Amino acid sequence: MSDKKKINKAKDTTNRNIAIGMVIFVVLVGVLFSFLSNKTNSKVSIPASVSATNGYGVVLNKDAKVQVDLWEDFQCPHCKEFEMVSGNYVNDLVRAGKIKIVYHPMTFIGPESILAAAAAACTADSGKFLDMHTALFNNQPANENSGAWTNTSLKLLAISAGDTSKKTASCIDSGKYTNWTNNVEADAAKKNVNSTPTMFINGKQLNQAHYLDLTALKADFAAVGVK
Repeated sequence: MSDKKKINKAKDTTNRNIAIGMVIFVVLVGVLFSFLSNKTNSKVSIPASVSATNGYGVVLNKDAKVQVDLWEDFQCPHCKEFEMVSGNYVNDLVRAGKIKIVYHPMTFIGPESILAAAAAACTADSGKFLDMHTALFNNQPANENSGAWTNTSLKLLAISAGDTSKKTASCIDSGKYTNWTNNVEADAAKKNVNSTPTMFINGKQLNQAHYLDLTALKADFAAVGVK
């Protein structure tokens, strides 16, 4: 083999190895990114009513026999529709202690979803999460990430929901629970929850057609003994 052919062959081998190396690198980066984005952080600050066992969701009525898990984004228009149709019914069940409910505030829509979820978590420590949850949907901005939700506006919304605690205001200002929202998102990914609203009753996912059908929703609860 001539020297020229040897040189060309060596170049071809080098280029092929570089290409293979780049493919491996891209794959490894993708795997690492996926691992990190689905990894929960046990060192972040979390509300007192939250635990890894319940997917880092906010738990109300922890001892009730029927468990409801609800994934929502406070900026999600479909979640607001669900709240307008069924919110009062679900809230009544919660206040009557008939269900254990785990709220999983999602934040995929953007930064104001994170602010709202973190603020709601602050009110959980004051026992006002349910009122804040309702207030957020009742005052959902017309446009996503429009600048309507800030720490200042969320503090005022918390006050309107009955939470006048200075501790809550400080919690919102400091962004105490901002990183906790990553844990909620990571757990949702593990459970293949990829849309909002999503509701499970005793581990069984609710039929999508029932979110805006209050009669059907009541039948779902009646089927597990909740009336």
